[in-house]
Amino acid sequence: MAGGKIQKKQNRHSGGGGSGGARLQGGIPFEKSKGQHILKNPALVDSIVDKAGLKPTDTVLEIGPGTGNLTKRLLEAGVKAVVAIELDPRMVLELNRRFQGTPLSSRLKVIQGDVLKCDLPYFDICVANIPYQISSPLTFKLLSHRPIFRCAVIMFQHEFAMRLVAKAGDSLYCRLSVNVQLLSRVSHLIKVGRNNFRPPPKVDSSVVRIEPRKPLPSVSFKEWDGLVRLCFNRKNKTLGSIFKQKKVLALLEKNYKTMQSLQLPSDAQTSEEKVSEDDVALLAHMVDDLNMETSDGKDDDEMEMDDADMVGEGRAFFKEKMMGILQQGDFAEKRASKLSQVDFLYLLSLFNKTGIHFS
Repeated sequence: MAGGKIQKKQNRHSGGGGSGGARLQGGIPFEKSKGQHILKNPALVDSIVDKAGLKPTDTVLEIGPGTGNLTKRLLEAGVKAVVAIELDPRMVLELNRRFQGTPLSSRLKVIQGDVLKCDLPYFDICVANIPYQISSPLTFKLLSHRPIFRCAVIMFQHEFAMRLVAKAGDSLYCRLSVNVQLLSRVSHLIKVGRNNFRPPPKVDSSVVRIEPRKPLPSVSFKEWDGLVRLCFNRKNKTLGSIFKQKKVLALLEKNYKTMQSLQLPSDAQTSEEKVSEDDVALLAHMVDDLNMETSDGKDDDEMEMDDADMVGEGRAFFKEKMMGILQQGDFAEKRASKLSQVDFLYLLSLFNKTGIHFS
């Protein structure tokens, strides 16, 4: 699944927008295991560039340029500059050969490196056909980049793209959907069949447009991630049922007592000015598993806590406090799979205002 577990393979980030053949000049093969599925349909390349809404003043970031078909089209669109990041040294060599001595070369900068590990340069727009193994971490790395860029137009695996744009109530709605849509507006542009690539991948693809929100929501991302992770662990159970589980109550009660002892403000939030790349990167922790819902069977330590389980008046009071918050916002019978970003933000504010925290 694209954007799930990152495959630890050398050169996995190369070959996004390259040549229409299955081999480079000189017989060097493209390798599917390294994400080198090359767009062979020039009409699709043109469509991707057209939908990016490029301006003459734009610096464009391209990831995995391959041998440069998309790169060439971007430069011909008249942008100020294209910065291409490519891991595979064979592709870097071919890219430099292709543009050497042409009028386009003065506006092209090629960086050899791992896009997930290197510092991203300044850019206005990202346009890329990426290896699908890096979909999730790359998405969040882009969204954590400062200064905020205008938009990204990226080719993803179709199912991953549908998760990005899924709305509350959709079958593919998940933590990925909620976290990405907290930080950006996401829209589906084009579905691309697998036969448009050489060699063809096993799945269809889609082009998605991502526009970072300005300003970002005034919320602690640690708090947000803690709440959303908890709710989506069993996304089809009611929140009332989730927050009655022994482990959940014990954890939140511990956090509550810690906050009380430290006498910290109960409703402290993170302002946009204080948001760092690390804050946003916290939301990428969910990428290892897009199917977060587990069995509805109850383990011993996940059983709901009834009044007979509560030891002492303190714990009984805390459980009542939790249920009171859910009822106040009419959340007790609702499910995570049906809640929007606005719903989660409101729920988090209700918890924080009463001193209950998730980090």
